[in-house]
Amino acid sequence: MNQLDWPAMMRAGMLGLRLTPAQFWQLTPAELRLMLGQDAGQSAMGRAGLDALMRVYPDETGGCDE
Repeated sequence: MNQLDWPAMMRAGMLGLRLTPAQFWQLTPAELRLMLGQDAGQSAMGRAGLDALMRVYPDETGGCDE
């Protein structure tokens, strides 16, 4: 298990983001990382990903609008 660097997190939250202590302690470490722009998530889906989703979940045809 990774140890959290609380002093660095507190500096980033309260000095960098100007959170109050109450605001800081209401956040989870994941929320704080997100606010700091870390662990921003996956990049946007490319065409290959869209094609794969379309194969798994094809549009239904023959609806009443046709």
